[in-house]
Amino acid sequence: MTAANPTSYPKEKIRILFLENISDRAVKNFRSHGYTKVDKINKALSEEELIKEIKDVHILGIRSKTQITKNILDAAKKLQAIGCFCIGVNQVDLKAARKNGVVVFNAPYSNTRSVAELVICLSILLIRRIPDKNKAAHGGIWMKEAKNSFELRGKTMGIIGYGNIGSQVSVLAEALGMKVIFYDVETKLPLGNAEDAKSLKELLSRSDVVTLHIPETSHTKNIINKNNLRYFKQGAILINYARGEVVDLEALRKSILDGQIGGAAIDVFPWEPEKNGDRFETPLQNLPNVILTPHIGGSTEEAQQNIGEDVSIKLFNFLEKGITFGSHTVPALALPPQEGSHRILHIHNNVPGVLSEINTGLSQKNINILSQYLKTNDDIGYVVLDVDRQLSSTAFQLLKEVKQTIKVRMLY
Repeated sequence: MTAANPTSYPKEKIRILFLENISDRAVKNFRSHGYTKVDKINKALSEEELIKEIKDVHILGIRSKTQITKNILDAAKKLQAIGCFCIGVNQVDLKAARKNGVVVFNAPYSNTRSVAELVICLSILLIRRIPDKNKAAHGGIWMKEAKNSFELRGKTMGIIGYGNIGSQVSVLAEALGMKVIFYDVETKLPLGNAEDAKSLKELLSRSDVVTLHIPETSHTKNIINKNNLRYFKQGAILINYARGEVVDLEALRKSILDGQIGGAAIDVFPWEPEKNGDRFETPLQNLPNVILTPHIGGSTEEAQQNIGEDVSIKLFNFLEKGITFGSHTVPALALPPQEGSHRILHIHNNVPGVLSEINTGLSQKNINILSQYLKTNDDIGYVVLDVDRQLSSTAFQLLKEVKQTIKVRMLY
């Protein structure tokens, strides 16, 4: 193995496809590592389009718009890994990816600061009722008044979901003199002076500003609904920069018109246009003290560069070392390189006896295993083996014939 060619498969033959205008940082990173077949498309592709495009693709990069279905994964015979250049992975059929031995990475931390800063900014704008005053000024109306305009200092920020973003919002809110309470289904260590609310109802009833930072699941769908909206303090602010399905927008519209909710900032919607310039409609349009943004919570130059760097590194580590830390499908492991060996990666269905079959087969062929690491999850097992160079081709063929094999790759 040499530094210039750490993979057995020629780099110039590995095809990498990036969709949705992924940061040029990722493209440059791959090309600087010797991968020359890097294609970039500045939009999402439909299922039909991607099925045609993906047959010769080894690495696929997407953001949040591209839906990776079972049909796409079944058509991707050469696909090794998917890099989700965003926070979530809900756009990928993870069960089908596991079944096909496709490693799925994302960047769960890279744009947290961008979202957290914007949440604080929106809180200030809404509690000062800037959207209404801005609209009036553009319409030639002078609205110089302090009525219903407040400072954030001394107010209570309620954070639903105290994860990577929620905890950063907590720190920034406290720095502005706010009191912070949070609600999370998992036990979380509070930062600073933040307090853990005992229930969602408690958080909603105590908060002047409520911000959502939760995933989209069957349990969180419409978590802010007509029933829970009744628990909000009169005139409270709601911010949703999480997922589109977690707020009932019709119920929110009614609460804003009734005066129960004093303002809202919404960045994510149950339905969103496929591309820039498409027509967009939501029940929240043309309401007082409402800010609507087109899913740009994490869309800063810094965030996109960080995401490009983060996911690229994970893909490099898998392509060139077999490292799967950060994977949502294949078990996470890393094995240090062994001098004088060839490395083989083996992904298989997680059933008893596979490792025994591998070791017995190699032993019968007098193939010495220099190092080996197995890790499993509920569905699949992942074995990394370093074997003698002289017999690595024989070992590779033997591993391909092991029952329950999903995918085998000679790494180097």
